[in-house]
Amino acid sequence: MTSIIPSSTDDVTKETNVIQEIGGTPNGELVSERIRSRLVEKGISYFANDNVSECIEPGELKELENEVAVRFRDLLKSLVIDIDNDHNTEETASRVARMYISEVFKGRYHKQPKVTSFPNVKKLDEIYTVGPITVRSACSHHFVPIMGHCWIGIKPGTRVIGLSKFARVADWVFSRPHIQEEAVMILADEIERLCEPQGLGIIIKADHYCMKLRGVKESHCSMVNSVVRGDFRHDSSLKQEFFELVRQQETALSR
Repeated sequence: MTSIIPSSTDDVTKETNVIQEIGGTPNGELVSERIRSRLVEKGISYFANDNVSECIEPGELKELENEVAVRFRDLLKSLVIDIDNDHNTEETASRVARMYISEVFKGRYHKQPKVTSFPNVKKLDEIYTVGPITVRSACSHHFVPIMGHCWIGIKPGTRVIGLSKFARVADWVFSRPHIQEEAVMILADEIERLCEPQGLGIIIKADHYCMKLRGVKESHCSMVNSVVRGDFRHDSSLKQEFFELVRQQETALSR
């Protein structure tokens, strides 16, 4: 927070009220500063696509939402929007703050959904794919939407998880500001940790609105990337089988 030297008692009162409004304390500490201090103390990264829930205490998400709302009101004012009289933007800052903390970027601030894994008692070792899973994210360069689909291929290892859990974990990972190249790696890390597969493959196909809405304004361009690990990386036939299963799923859906 920028230091300000108040010029009068009225200025001191006004500054204190603003701090309290955005979730801070009278000594000037904001909730974002408290969370950031814990992250730094524990040596935890807080990049745009990191999860920081470990350092958020009960009740602080609401405080953070309030702080973001005030900051966003300042942004709207800097865009020369009359938020005091414009009926369309009167509550926009609060809506955007709630959307960021609880929806679009919930994967940063909320813990991973509970995922129960089970022993692979039957020693299943045939591959299967799950998809298309709808994924929604935001470009960390411009904060505009990334919308697409994800396919996950598994050759089971010692643990298995339910099919719906893949979708829940994908949603949690993608609900952060991202670049797609890193998002697929983070998702792969989480899937490997949860079910320890012998082989893992992930394909993501997504539209990037940083290309559709601005810049080149290329409305038909999309991005496809993949990651393969374990047996999928070392056995070309398994890798090819995974890609063929995804192709069949796509073809069936397009009919």
